[in-house]
Amino acid sequence: MHFPRLPDWLIYAAVVVALLVAAVGRQERADAPAAPPPPPEAEGAALGPASPFDPAVVVEVAETAEAGAGTAFSIAQSGTWVTARHVVEGCSRAAIVVAPGRGVAAGVRIDPNSETAILTTDGGATPLPLGLGQRLRRGERAFHVGFPQGRPGEASSRLLGRENLVVQGRGARTEPVLVWAETGRTDGLKGTLGGLSGAPALDDQGRVVGVTIAEAPRRGRIYTTAPETTARTLAAGGRRGPEPAGPAISADNYGRVADDLRRNLRVAQVVCLTT
Repeated sequence: MHFPRLPDWLIYAAVVVALLVAAVGRQERADAPAAPPPPPEAEGAALGPASPFDPAVVVEVAETAEAGAGTAFSIAQSGTWVTARHVVEGCSRAAIVVAPGRGVAAGVRIDPNSETAILTTDGGATPLPLGLGQRLRRGERAFHVGFPQGRPGEASSRLLGRENLVVQGRGARTEPVLVWAETGRTDGLKGTLGGLSGAPALDDQGRVVGVTIAEAPRRGRIYTTAPETTARTLAAGGRRGPEPAGPAISADNYGRVADDLRRNLRVAQVVCLTT
């Protein structure tokens, strides 16, 4: 039996196809793996470093100080406190209120590069733990404990991101800050959160992640110092972190935790006198 002779062109075509298949089979494949699933909503994206391209918020500071009150919190048992710069800048006298109608004189040291001030008194309260080195994520909760409108009160918020605080007038400067969306406050507290300036912003483990410095009532925003800025201020004053966690805080118990912090004077009212 004889098989029919194949045409030459068919043999050549088969050889070319075989060579192409062999060549393609040896090509390197370096496809990227599939993207990971998105993080849970509660976790959110990690907050990036401060940038001059972050959105800006502008505030005007009067050239002369006015008498007023704000909030401070303890960072050392020996009598060292932190508050917002504008609460005590230009004060002739500042005092930490330790009981109704009673206060203790406080020395004031202003950080020239940030919206932070250090107060010193003879003796102090148990310090709040610091969490200034941790990596924050968008959507994280914070709890602001202090004296809004001059009365005990608190607010809760969720982290939105970073902005640049542009201060005009006295102490003109630009510094990175964190912006938070207000999510709750003391029952019955209406209107401004004025007086909460200087309050600690606490994470869900009771650690300080910033200092409350301003609000935008119409937008429902709360502003705090950036953790890295506050860390530099405290390091210059001899305070280091991180430290053990404080009491666990949640949206359900932050009012009770805040009451305990004020009762133990770990968070106290600070008053500024100009005469």
